[in-house]
Amino acid sequence: MNGVTSSETAQIIVTIIPIVGIAIGGIVIFFYLLWRNSQIKLLIKTGHYLPKRFNLSVFSLLAGILLTAVGIVLTVLFIAIDGITYSLLGGLIPLAVGIGFIIFNRIYNPSNDNKN
Repeated sequence: MNGVTSSETAQIIVTIIPIVGIAIGGIVIFFYLLWRNSQIKLLIKTGHYLPKRFNLSVFSLLAGILLTAVGIVLTVLFIAIDGITYSLLGGLIPLAVGIGFIIFNRIYNPSNDNKN
C-alpha cells in the first residue's frame, strides 16, 4: 500500500465527533435557556426583576466600527490574493454591513426609543 491510509473506524469516529458535539452543545444551550426562563419568571413573581437596558446606539456604533475594520482588511486581502472574484464578497459583505450600522447610528433618533 502506497501513501497514508486510515482505517474505516477512524474515519467514522472523526465524522461522528462533530455531530455529537453539536448535539450536546444544543442540549446544554436548551437547558440553560429553560433554567434562565424559570429564574426570570420567579424574579417577576417576587418583584425583584430588573430588566436589562440595551443601548442600541452604542451597539450599532461598536458593531459598525468592528465590521467595517474587518471588512476593509478582508477586502484588501482578497483583492491582493485573488483579484476581483467571488471570494471578494467575503470582505465586501462585512464592510457593507459595518457601514450600514454606522449610518444607522448617525441617523438613529434615541428620543423615539422606549427607555424601559
